[in-house]
Amino acid sequence: MTKSGGAVFLDRDNTIVADPGFLHDPEKVVLLPGAAAGLAAMATAGWPLIVVSNQSGIARGLFGPEAFHRVMQRIDTLLAPQGVHFLASYFCPHHPEVGGPCECRKPGVLLFRQAAAEHGLVLGESWFVGDRWRDVQPALGLGGRGILVDADPLSADAGEASGHGFRTVPDLVAAARIVGGRA
Repeated sequence: MTKSGGAVFLDRDNTIVADPGFLHDPEKVVLLPGAAAGLAAMATAGWPLIVVSNQSGIARGLFGPEAFHRVMQRIDTLLAPQGVHFLASYFCPHHPEVGGPCECRKPGVLLFRQAAAEHGLVLGESWFVGDRWRDVQPALGLGGRGILVDADPLSADAGEASGHGFRTVPDLVAAARIVGGRA
């Protein structure tokens, strides 16, 4: 099964890589178990992969936008042997407590709409995958489907996802089975 006009939009921290808190050092990048295999399966099935990440550490002055790009380069390097390539990556550098609300911070949909416009994607045919409810919630307004990657099925995020008909899985391997229509 291959994708149609959609993509798989993925959160970065605690979905693809471990989050030590405000990840900005490429040397601290650690892929989560199953991340490489799950992403490779989605890519092999023909799905474009796009990272969309909230990066409030930038608004807080803990690091700059270049740190986000260096971390993404490290992730690209780690995933390249599995044939995984991200079509694009987007980040929100804001935090409501620092500069007020914005439209790009998830669950806002500005970055998803930007990606769709830049890459000719159909958001209603896309998947939204992440470890927090705010990562998958945009699927509701954009017509896509959500998958919560959460090791704790009793979490509040899992409850929200389940209440809206989204699946909760333990890792990206299980998410890839759903995206590929095998679960």
